[in-house]
Amino acid sequence: MTNVKTLLQEQARIATNARAKFDEITKATDEARAAEIEREFDAMMADHDKLGEKIERARRLEQAEAALRNARDNRAPRGGDVEAPGQDNGDAPSYRHAFHEYLRAEGNLGLMAPEARAVLRAGYQTIETRAQTTSNSAGGYTVPTELLPILVRSMAAWGPMYDENVATVITTAGGGTITMPTVNDTSVAAVAHTEGATLTDDGGADATFGQKTLGAYAFNTEWLRVSRELADDSIFAMEQVLGDLLGERLGRIANSKLTTGSGSSDVLGIVTGSTLGKTTAGTTAITADEIIDLLHSVDPAYRMSPKTAFMFNDSTLAAIRKLKDGDGNYLWQMGNVQQGTPGTLLGYRYYINQAMASIPASASASRVMIFGDLGKFYVRKVGAPLIGALQDKDFWPGFGVAGYIRFDGELADTAAVKHLITAAS
Repeated sequence: MTNVKTLLQEQARIATNARAKFDEITKATDEARAAEIEREFDAMMADHDKLGEKIERARRLEQAEAALRNARDNRAPRGGDVEAPGQDNGDAPSYRHAFHEYLRAEGNLGLMAPEARAVLRAGYQTIETRAQTTSNSAGGYTVPTELLPILVRSMAAWGPMYDENVATVITTAGGGTITMPTVNDTSVAAVAHTEGATLTDDGGADATFGQKTLGAYAFNTEWLRVSRELADDSIFAMEQVLGDLLGERLGRIANSKLTTGSGSSDVLGIVTGSTLGKTTAGTTAITADEIIDLLHSVDPAYRMSPKTAFMFNDSTLAAIRKLKDGDGNYLWQMGNVQQGTPGTLLGYRYYINQAMASIPASASASRVMIFGDLGKFYVRKVGAPLIGALQDKDFWPGFGVAGYIRFDGELADTAAVKHLITAAS
């Protein structure tokens, strides 16, 4: 079976060959040969991208197989014992084991082993069988704790905007409104001083402060039903499967809202909050010069930030890969897969965000690219994503699982992030 390391090596080999193919095009290359080379390059990069998808699937498969091995190890008898691990020698069972015993007992604690009851009671609220609400009058046990890191990882995989390495993340325990004072004094400078002269005091140089707010908008996955038979019979770690499913659902809505949310009784997305940097001449294409103009529309002070980067859709990246500067050099640099060096555009890192409009633009006046200090965009998270499991008459004899999340976004300094927009038709 091909492993991830082998696939990464093959992807690196393709990237190296693609770079060599890039370099074959010079000013002396005739158009017919240049077009042929570009077709060969496109084919190489298509193979490169397909391998990337295969690598991601292989990684997920390895994780699932590892979880399955752990589950089998936990269920296997020890040293000839016939009891499940955690039931002999006085050892406490894992929460996962206790949780599934609770489900098999149909919520009746009296039918559970004392050790399993103790595990559930140790860290979770008393069982209720009514609908769970914010009044805390009812609820059920949560899904095993292994699900949370799986869910967060899956969310991050669905877009860059929930990643603390991209934006600035503020995590709070409650959802009360957060106010952020803002000030932009970059257009005001000191003046020459005349000896003995009285300083001007007309208020013309006063600093102008503003205020931005971060709320907490809630989203949920709706209930995901799990049958009694599946909970009893599955050889897979259902926490892994459910974590991936719920994480993808929450990840898609979080990335979408934090990218293009309207900000009107809604999350403000970074693209929506950005200001105009450059309008393209065409309605469905961009040029190298226009990307350079976008970069220089952002003040150099912001371009020095460690979180300064481009962001665009993958289809836009495909168009950018073919763009050259006036000397025939490609703007896009592929980086080094083996060394973990990311690709760059005009010397800056870029992020792929599928929630953004793409090139060729599906509509005129589309914001297809942003650039600037992405750290000036604040993502407010209320605690961690929540997972709830409930077994009542609506789900019996199975159970239901659902995900819930609260967050908001705000661009604290609109001068820090600019967008490139296609021309209106």
